[in-house]
Formats: sequence, structure tokens, C-alpha cells
Amino acid sequence: MTALILHHYPTSPFAEKARLMLGFKGLAWQSVNIPPMMPKPDLMPLTGGYRKTPVLQIGADVYCDTALIARQLDKVQPQPALLPPAQEAVVAIFAAWVDSVVFQHAVSFVFQPESAALRFSRFTPEQRDAFLADRARLFSGGSASRLPIEVARHQWPSIIGRVERQLHAGGEFLFGEATYADFALAHCLWFLKATPVTSGLVDSYPSVAGWLQRVLAIGHGTPTELSGSEALAIAKAAQPAALPEIDFVDPSGFKAGDAVTVSAVDYGVDPVAGELVYCDQEEIVVRREEELAGTVHVHFPRLGFAIKAQ
Repeated sequence: MTALILHHYPTSPFAEKARLMLGFKGLAWQSVNIPPMMPKPDLMPLTGGYRKTPVLQIGADVYCDTALIARQLDKVQPQPALLPPAQEAVVAIFAAWVDSVVFQHAVSFVFQPESAALRFSRFTPEQRDAFLADRARLFSGGSASRLPIEVARHQWPSIIGRVERQLHAGGEFLFGEATYADFALAHCLWFLKATPVTSGLVDSYPSVAGWLQRVLAIGHGTPTELSGSEALAIAKAAQPAALPEIDFVDPSGFKAGDAVTVSAVDYGVDPVAGELVYCDQEEIVVRREEELAGTVHVHFPRLGFAIKAQ
């Protein structure tokens, strides 16, 4: 099997979700530590401009967004399943809700002044200002909006209380065995646990806190370090994997060979331009030619992304 390469940085909550999924699968993987903010000179040639974290690389194939990474990991190693066929709809829908609604609450809590002061205590003023400016650009132009802290405080007891009652009623994980849903929720709560200002939002709910310990104990699998330049060399030496032959008509009329751009709709909306080479019910794939990376296929989930003609 071609090596799995995760481009990430340690404090990224979505990267923690991906690391836990790799651990759940018991996989060995190569770890490329990328900058938490732009520029990202070794990542952009692979993604064509997509800047969110994390990104999974398999040879000359690049997978964007943890929802699609979960599906790809199930293809690489079907068992244990992140999206069990008998639970696919409920797991995927729950995870999508977490990634939007619950994560929006977590961001509001984490960047309230008291928590942000602790998180930025290791930064110089210049580093803090650069980070905040980068995040302002990241969240510019998309549908995502900052949730007022007053609203987050008001709504949090309902959100976390429902999870507490379900876990208290029985079961070590959300839907029986661990699934993608557990890792989606865990990454938000892991984010909140990072400072004492926000950790009580988790620790005040004993069933949730116990569940989170079980999920985090799954670990990260077996990572080994790899440099960004080495990852680019791997992509350039490889060819994208063969794509399935299926009968699927895109409802928007796009077809293989079209020049398109693909971009996230919520935040990090930088468009990626390329040749559409594949689409199905879940995935959009564009081919790009890059001097540093060679020919790469960049894979996006259909949900949460927009496709347009160039």
C-alpha cells in the first residue's frame, strides 16, 4: 500500500480528528508538520490553493476535508469501519452537524478573551497579530459566521446535555462501536479541553468526560516524520490512482474534461482550479499540473463544496 501522508499541525482540532481516525484504523502513516497559517509553500503545490488543515496525501492523490478523508480511510482499510454501511446516514449527518454547529460553539468559547489570552500567552504580540489576521482572511468570504459568546453559553447546555444523557443511558460510544461520529465530536471537545477556562464545558458532564477519555485513548496509530519537500517528491514520482468507471450524471451538468474551480463554501474558500476528471454522489476530483508536485488529483467532498466553470 502506498504510504499515507498527513499534512497537519499539532494544535489543529480537525487534524486531531484525522490523527484519531488513523489510530482507530491502527495504521502507520507519515507526518508532515505544516505551518498553522499562510504561507504554506510545500502544501499549496499539492492542493492548488486549498489551505485548510488537515490534508491526506496518498502518492499523487490529495484528499481535502476530514469527511472525505474518513471515506478514503474506509477504502484503504475497511475494518473497523468509520462509516458502517448500516449506520452511514446517521453517522455522516451527525458528524456534519458537529463540524458546523458544535465546532462553531467551540470556536466561540476558545476565542473568548479569557481563553484566548491563555492560548496566545506563548506568542509574541507580532505572532498573535499575524495569527489573528490570518484567521480573519480564512473566515472571509464564506458562509461561516462568528457565534456570539452569549449565544454559545445559552445553547451549550442543550447540546452537551443531550450527549450526556445518551451516554449515561448506556454504551461506551455514541452509536454502539466507535465510528466517525465519535471522532467528529471528540475533536471539538479536545479543543475545549486545551485550557482551564474552557475545560469545564466538558468536565462538568461526567459521562461525556469518560467517553472523551475512551476516544482519545485510541491514539494516533504509528506516525513517522516526513518533510514537506519529501512529500512533494513522492507526489512527483507517482501517478494518480486509477479512477472508478461509473454511470453518474452530475446534476449541475459538469462532465469529465471540464475546466472547473472547486472551493469550500463555509470558510477557507480559496478556489482550486483544474480539469474535472471524476465525480460521484460523494466526491469531486480535479487534475492539476504543478512543477513541484507533478500531476496530482485533488479530491473534495461534494457536501460543503461548490464547483464552478472556469
